[in-house]
Amino acid sequence: MGDAEPLVRWDWIGRNWPSIQTLLVDHVIMALVPVLLGLIIALPLGLASVRWRLLYQPTVSLMNVVYSLPSLAVFIVLIPLTGLAERATVIIPLTFYSLAVLIPAVVDGLGSVPDHVSQSAVAMGFGPMRRLLQVDLPIAVPVVLAGLRVATVSSISLVSVGALIGRGGLGYLFIDGWQRQFYTPIVVGIVLVVALAVLADGLLVLAQRLLTPWARARRTA
Repeated sequence: MGDAEPLVRWDWIGRNWPSIQTLLVDHVIMALVPVLLGLIIALPLGLASVRWRLLYQPTVSLMNVVYSLPSLAVFIVLIPLTGLAERATVIIPLTFYSLAVLIPAVVDGLGSVPDHVSQSAVAMGFGPMRRLLQVDLPIAVPVVLAGLRVATVSSISLVSVGALIGRGGLGYLFIDGWQRQFYTPIVVGIVLVVALAVLADGLLVLAQRLLTPWARARRTA
């Protein structure tokens, strides 16, 4: 009997590291672009939903329907429009998935602003835009960033499914390892996806602390 195949072959990682780096960069782009687009779209939609409450329920219901669709099925439906193995085929559905998380987060965050705080800002002569930027959004930051953390980690995970249509970043390592019954690419892919998720979540936690210094001061007091 020969020696058992090790779980991780470091020589394979060394030989293929440039390719792994390329897949890692591709994965990061396809994971973060949908979240950024989702945030850009969710902020005005959330503001509109707070101002016109009748808009909120239909918008959230539509996003929840989209969120419930299997990502692979959506990728396949988009192939005739955006092409096989194209970034857009992955980015577009993930943007909608991000919206399903971010719109409620924005609405809940803005809804967490106490009435007496808003009234005080108006009494001090704050206009609508100034009140939004200097009062409402800073108070809403913890709730919005909580939603952003969920959307980011979910997006990092879901990108891998795109490997089944030829564009999945690190997900290619899962397909390659499974087809060859060679576990090193699978282990590398899992480790890098988890590391990306942990790093992104940690950066967002740090951003929250920097954007809400009063919360840190309150905890210290």
